[in-house]
Amino acid sequence: MTAPTTTDYAATRPLPPGKVRTRRSVIALVIVVATVWSVSGLQVTLDRLLGAPGDAWAILRQMTPPAFSEVYERGALGKILESVYIAWIGTIIGAALSLPLAFLAAHNVAPHWVRVPIRQLFNAIRAVPELILAVIFIPITGLGAWAGTMAIGIHSIGTLGKWAAESIESIDDGPIEAVEACGGRWASEMRWAVLPQVMPNIASYWLFRFEINVRASAVLGMIGAGGVGSELVLHLSFRNFPAACAVLLMTITVVLTIDTVSAAVRRRIIRGATGTEDEASRSTEALVDLTGLRR
Repeated sequence: MTAPTTTDYAATRPLPPGKVRTRRSVIALVIVVATVWSVSGLQVTLDRLLGAPGDAWAILRQMTPPAFSEVYERGALGKILESVYIAWIGTIIGAALSLPLAFLAAHNVAPHWVRVPIRQLFNAIRAVPELILAVIFIPITGLGAWAGTMAIGIHSIGTLGKWAAESIESIDDGPIEAVEACGGRWASEMRWAVLPQVMPNIASYWLFRFEINVRASAVLGMIGAGGVGSELVLHLSFRNFPAACAVLLMTITVVLTIDTVSAAVRRRIIRGATGTEDEASRSTEALVDLTGLRR
């Protein structure tokens, strides 16, 4: 064990109070300047700020009572379910394509020359919003749900791939070394040493992304990419606020239901994974204790 050097003490020594105050003042100044610059770019006047609550209240009064019967007859429920279908298929596409790429993007299981391009691919995909992707796919697939599904699926690859790669990078290396000692190849290491460790977290990420995609699919309909957004835009264009309110309430109800169920399933997955790990550790400790007693 080496003794601490002067450089180690200098690196861990706290800054003088004067420098700490100066650093905090600089950070606060940067935040204030950025906030003022952003607000000025919005071109929001004081009159508009003061009049916004009254305008919002006037619109809310026009939305009541919600016209549920009207939107139900127009098939709004089917449009809401179409948004769920788009989100579900898009999540499946993103999950199926991101998982193998995540193994190639993790620094502990992939070489540098493979890892860097895959990570840049994830960054490039995440940089393009779903709306822009849908606009690109509409001339290819035409108006409808398929454009929204492809947009959500492609965009999910970037997010799910990044999350999965980070999960792979945080695994225990012991199982990998055990597979290597048995003569296993890279594919065997990924299948038997890495995948069992990361699948509970990755599955919970898939469900969480599905929740996000349900909300995104509702927005994509506004540009003709399928889903309930088209129905909402139609009612707002004709200033049919009661019908628009009914569509919003129905959509919020479906989204909240999906979020609640998905959150419960994700908690169960994580709790089950933790329980399995605890049980395995207890079994190992019991085996060690038994071996010690026999000796």
